[in-house]
Amino acid sequence: MSEKKVKKVFVDGPISAQFIADSISKHSTKKEIGAHSIFLGQIRNDVIDNKEVAAIEYTSYEEMANEKFYEIREEAFSLYSLTCMHIYHSLGLVKTGEISLFVFTSSVHRDDAIKACEYIVNRIKKEAPVWGKEIFDNNEYIWKKSEV
Repeated sequence: MSEKKVKKVFVDGPISAQFIADSISKHSTKKEIGAHSIFLGQIRNDVIDNKEVAAIEYTSYEEMANEKFYEIREEAFSLYSLTCMHIYHSLGLVKTGEISLFVFTSSVHRDDAIKACEYIVNRIKKEAPVWGKEIFDNNEYIWKKSEV
């Protein structure tokens, strides 16, 4: 019986464009891949009670969250014909305009890559124990479940 490999999905702070580009670039040697699908969750400057969101500070029960991400990952692999998949989520402060979630799926054909990416993002939004504290430009804040 093989032991499961629970991957750590969390990144401190925002997920940089360079990190995303490097992740994509590494897949150019995998010539069996015909399609990639990418979801990037970006922090919006929502206005709530006449206050503009300046950032979100993410927290999580990391061990529990990594287990949940593993479960989502394994179920996606069982439902879709994927070549590979990567999931990264921010912890800590992420300012408006910055990326807090990066889901990257690869497959021989586009349909599986696209459907799996959407499936994964929806499951993360509903089930992952990740919370965001919306920080307004006046430094007030509101805690809520992460809704990337």
